[in-house]
Amino acid sequence: DLAHCTMAPPGSHVRRLTAPPGYDGGAFYSWDARHIVFRAARPETREELDDYRPLLARGLVRPRRLEIYLMRADGTGVTQLTRAGAASFAPFMHPNGQLVVFSSNLHDPTGRSFALYIVKVGASGLERVTWGESFASFPMFSRDGRTLVFCANRNAASPREMNVFVADFSA
Repeated sequence: DLAHCTMAPPGSHVRRLTAPPGYDGGAFYSWDARHIVFRAARPETREELDDYRPLLARGLVRPRRLEIYLMRADGTGVTQLTRAGAASFAPFMHPNGQLVVFSSNLHDPTGRSFALYIVKVGASGLERVTWGESFASFPMFSRDGRTLVFCANRNAASPREMNVFVADFSA
């Protein structure tokens, strides 16, 4: 399984933080290093698990649904923050420890358009914060939490061009 681990430099004292079968990825520590936010695709049925295992044996994954999770930095207290049933990724925690911004296609039935969303820790209050572009992702808050930076193809001159946006943020 693809799990999150911690280690001391230079690669000693490796400790696994997540254990359920599935794919865990895209982890970020909170600004105070007390929490870790990440995306995960966890098989929920026997059929999904039977599909997952042979792919993993070949070094492949097929994450159809990626949800956002939060845990303490020691791997305890794992909490699922979203239940969108969509591809949600690139989570980043606000310095106040109460908000997580992430990218998701939950608003698009075709699954091709991604926007930024905010969820309150405790899995409530999901709010969309970007519109109009077909892709917005990789959000990060400044240390003081007053600035949000992200990438999007908004105003792109060519199909694969990404632009960096900086926005004022009020929690």
